[in-house]
Amino acid sequence: MTKKELRSIIRARKKELGADTLKIMSANAASLIEIDPDYINSNIIMIYHPLWDEVDVTAIYQKAFASGKRVILPTVKGDDIIPVEITPDTKWVKGDFDIMEPVAEPYTGSFDTIFVPGVAFDRIGNRLGRGKGYYDRFLTKHPNAKRVGICFDFQMVDSVPTEPFDFKMDHIIVVK
Repeated sequence: MTKKELRSIIRARKKELGADTLKIMSANAASLIEIDPDYINSNIIMIYHPLWDEVDVTAIYQKAFASGKRVILPTVKGDDIIPVEITPDTKWVKGDFDIMEPVAEPYTGSFDTIFVPGVAFDRIGNRLGRGKGYYDRFLTKHPNAKRVGICFDFQMVDSVPTEPFDFKMDHIIVVK
């Protein structure tokens, strides 16, 4: 199966389920992240602000703040991810792709763990993104950070087609 075909299959499944069902399915995402060993052992995490069809991880922000973790989110400028640090007081605006983005200065430090959304994952850590390569380019700059994929159970497939530049995840959190 090609990347394009796999993206089409997963996109159809998400549309079939709808935004409300995916939001309900995301209800336990924060508790799964909270018990993840890489999260537990991290002081600085990068996580994402979800699109309508991604696992909603926003509940982890407050939990991370409460446990003293620094929380970094990706913003998109042109073809690049620009990380920014959020706090409980961060202001938000609608950015590219209608993603709510924090208004904050770019973060230039390192990360302990980067939580990565994807279209599909396989059991050996391969990830299929949306096709623009944002995360693959970004992850090359942070090779020492742990990489944790997050997806719904129907996004786990037998095999993800890969290219040499695709980054594998260290492990994947599967939300049911």
